[in-house]
Amino acid sequence: MPTVSAGEGRVSSHRAVAPVVPGGLLPRPGRIWAWALLAVIILGVLPVLAVWWQDTVPGTLRGTGDYLAAAGRVTGLLGSYLLLVLVALMARIPWLDNRVGSDVVARWHRALGEYTVILLGAHACLLVVGYGLQSGTDPISETVTVELSYPDVLMATAALGLLIMVGVTSARAARRRLAYETWHFVHLYVYLAMALAFAHEFAVGADFSGSLRNRVLWSAVHVVVFATLVVFRFVVPVVRSVRHSVRVAEVVSEGPGVISIYLTGRGLDRLGCEAGQFLRWRFLARGLWWESHPYSLSAQPTDRTLRITVKDLGDGSGRLGRLRPGTRVWFEGPYGAFTARRSRIRPGRRHGSLLIAGGAGITPIRALFESLPGTGADVILLYRASRPEDLVFWGELETIARHRGFGLYPAVGTREELRWDPLSARALLSLVPDTIRRDVYLCGPPGLVESTTRQLREVGVPRHRIHVEAFDM
Repeated sequence: MPTVSAGEGRVSSHRAVAPVVPGGLLPRPGRIWAWALLAVIILGVLPVLAVWWQDTVPGTLRGTGDYLAAAGRVTGLLGSYLLLVLVALMARIPWLDNRVGSDVVARWHRALGEYTVILLGAHACLLVVGYGLQSGTDPISETVTVELSYPDVLMATAALGLLIMVGVTSARAARRRLAYETWHFVHLYVYLAMALAFAHEFAVGADFSGSLRNRVLWSAVHVVVFATLVVFRFVVPVVRSVRHSVRVAEVVSEGPGVISIYLTGRGLDRLGCEAGQFLRWRFLARGLWWESHPYSLSAQPTDRTLRITVKDLGDGSGRLGRLRPGTRVWFEGPYGAFTARRSRIRPGRRHGSLLIAGGAGITPIRALFESLPGTGADVILLYRASRPEDLVFWGELETIARHRGFGLYPAVGTREELRWDPLSARALLSLVPDTIRRDVYLCGPPGLVESTTRQLREVGVPRHRIHVEAFDM
């Protein structure tokens, strides 16, 4: 992988390259925040179990049916609790996104979603079997009895069906086949499922129907979670969008199927955007106003200008190339901890950064390459692409590399053409011998991110120094 020389890239449409060392607007993200969040989630299980325990009279669990019914109550409570946690995780609370990291929050959301569906499915099965053993009826007859005789059980069954549907569409294989808009729309059914489940809990839930205190506390938790959702998903974005009056200034072609959208607005520096972060954008144009898409900043933000770069992935993103200057833009964010705050480059401490980008992953990496602190070999960028024409921003990257003395290396060609993997452990050590001592910023398609992460771990890079932004739903 040879280094690049001046003059090889395309002419850049970026107005200026101004390397800026961030001042640290937010606390440095790290694993301690993730562990703190996990501890809070685990501790929340204790009061949920206490609700079950206080309504369980000692000595009443005498047979298999009693134990199965009790297990059904516990799994139902835990599943309902995790459903609240799932909504809270996706409320886009700044503390979570900017300290724990959007990638970590999204990963935990997917994992907990699977456990939620399993627990609620187990809740239904255990109760039916338990009640059947208590009354001496078979599971099928007991199912019919429970569905038709117990109030709001049909609503709960519909809620479980909706959650299973959301879980199936969230599977990795299904997500890759669905358009983003379809995937997002299906997930809105989670709120309907929660409403149906809430009514069921109060109608027949033994832990709530007989306890006013439990009903008040459980209702209060729901109110807090949904208030958080409304504030951070709706109120704050609307207020910021009106206040900063963001509009499209220009749309520029960067290469085959890739465009950059330059945005202007009032006092954008007060948003606290950092290179590497993303926002959710809603362009108020015909056929686009109802869609909201996450796109990373592809250049260092300024007080008057933001830039995002979009690749046509066939999910509506291709229509953005027809945007007209002056189009109003509403937004949410900024989000993400994939920023220079993760870098350990400090005065007197020379720990470098290694940036690895593939495909559309160059978008936040391009902004980080411009803004990361350091000089010379402190920062090295490896840019993976199948064809030379896929090297988006190449002219800009060359300019930044020359201006700051950073290392810039292309890795062009398929594995079949190259007959080796340019991002293998051996290749990484050959090009960057001190890889093990660097912070690594990795962004690209899920397959590239997963394989490169394994190679970095094989090299010996600690997991906490591999910072990932995977372009996946």
